[in-house]
Amino acid sequence: MSSDEELRRRKYEEALEIKSLRRIISAYLNYPEAAEEDVRRYERSFRKLPMAHKALLSHLPLKYQKLRRCISKNSFFIFEMLKAFEPPVDMSQDDESCDHLDDGSCGHAHLEDRDPCSCESASVSGRAHSKTSGEVLTGHEEKNENCSEPESGNLAVSLEGQKETHKGCCDPLTVSDKDMSSGPHESPDYLESMPHFHVPLVDVDKVRCVIRNIVRDWAAEGQKERDQCYKPILEELTRHFPERSKESPPTCLVPGAGLGRLALEISCLGFISQGNEFSYYMMICSSFILNQTQDVGEWTIHPWIHSNCNSLSDADQLRAASIPDIHPAGAGITEGFSMCGGDFVEVYNDPSQVGAWDAVVTCFFLDTAHNIVEYIEIISKILKDGGVWINLGPLLYHFADMYGQEDEMSIELCLEDVKKVATHYGFELELEKTIETTYTTNPRAMMQNHYFSAFWTMRKKSSVATSIQESMDE
Repeated sequence: MSSDEELRRRKYEEALEIKSLRRIISAYLNYPEAAEEDVRRYERSFRKLPMAHKALLSHLPLKYQKLRRCISKNSFFIFEMLKAFEPPVDMSQDDESCDHLDDGSCGHAHLEDRDPCSCESASVSGRAHSKTSGEVLTGHEEKNENCSEPESGNLAVSLEGQKETHKGCCDPLTVSDKDMSSGPHESPDYLESMPHFHVPLVDVDKVRCVIRNIVRDWAAEGQKERDQCYKPILEELTRHFPERSKESPPTCLVPGAGLGRLALEISCLGFISQGNEFSYYMMICSSFILNQTQDVGEWTIHPWIHSNCNSLSDADQLRAASIPDIHPAGAGITEGFSMCGGDFVEVYNDPSQVGAWDAVVTCFFLDTAHNIVEYIEIISKILKDGGVWINLGPLLYHFADMYGQEDEMSIELCLEDVKKVATHYGFELELEKTIETTYTTNPRAMMQNHYFSAFWTMRKKSSVATSIQESMDE
């Protein structure tokens, strides 16, 4: 490729990055208006009631006003988060190089802003929606190039490493202990210069899903779910690595790290832990919590307000959650904790990653693959001989329902076949059981989705990496 072609390619990819990131930021900015429209819809329905029925439900207008106050609290958190975000590209640039894609999805083809909420076929507001190209999801709700390490004693996530494309940059966790008590900082230039536009409601639903994911990872109310999903993994890591030297800590990769809590907990056990996450929705939020938090319970959100269905009481629906439940910078992380933004396959299917990790932890991640065989192959490739792979999660294949999208591959295997593939790539099963779990579930709701998640520990047999690399080279 000539230098001119390479320059055009880079400019085009940056334009894709800008367009996609604008859409994601716009989804966050559209949150208050979309939530207010829901409340107005509730009010319109109330006004249609006969007078006798209105008298029976005279408390509802007050509830709607309380909903607005809750929306305001959530919006405050979101806007403070966006003000702290430092985009990896110049958001004021003209993106006309992608304007030929008239459906507005240009960026999504490049930066699939996968949502953490793929388990449900309808949005939390009850509006049915379907998965469309570029709006694929990585979570289970209702989902290494230029690596750098943190400064000693610090813990912040930065997205500054993602200068060219969202394909893989490992960024230092360098949270400072700066005092933010002087009040909120000014709106950054990128928010002032960036053109604001409306986005599909499905994009705003992704923001609501992130809010519920915050509870899972960073609120006291999410402790039960973390105990279901994270505690077994942490116990297995402790069992397999009883001696964790401070001078030479074992290394652990966490693909699909979401908002970062599991990767942080692993770091606190004494591992050099790296979280890998593809979704900018997630990374913007995790960066804010890890970077900007100064105190336990510093922020208040209302995660359950967006659905009137299956509530035991209005108080349950409107209840607040204080976040975070721990101060990340004071949690006792191991030096070397990092976050790596980018697609797992593109980042870790690299010669520099062969045999680089003592452990790989996948939690609600395997079924986010287009090709689960490729995921397993790469996990085997990047583990050291004798390395440990710990997995927990269902097989809710996220591309299974991409009807009409001819270019969307989706390989959907049963659990038995998944284990056969793992055996082919040199894994030996050491522990297997089923664990009942939830995912971003409202613990006080009348309806809750439960998974009977597969949990296993597999060990990579010796001399597997070499044979895998040779087969890939053929």
